[in-house]
Amino acid sequence: MKLASFRQLPAGKFSITMPRTAKKSSSPRKSAPAGPQKTRLWLMFPPKLITTPVIWQLSQKYPVITNVRQASVTDEIGIVCLEMEGARADIKASIKWLEKMNINVEPVEINVIES
Repeated sequence: MKLASFRQLPAGKFSITMPRTAKKSSSPRKSAPAGPQKTRLWLMFPPKLITTPVIWQLSQKYPVITNVRQASVTDEIGIVCLEMEGARADIKASIKWLEKMNINVEPVEINVIES
């Protein structure tokens, strides 16, 4: 940051030079698009989808970052705590796609899996 400079003029007067600053725009600023958001979900897979790479398919189909936080898989059911990061619209579309695949999707109520 530049500071003001002083110069002494004849007759005991001073000249002050202020640093230049960027001009403020007179037009109103457009709000920037919302940044990525994170959400954690519980996914409950039916038996017929346990061996299907659904989370990989999701990551190929939608521009979201997935992170498996916890998982438990048996022959009867698969339960996964999945963290998704991305634009809100992409996350919502991902959730709709998962539900269309007959995967039960529930939000994580309590944040017990903090890193």
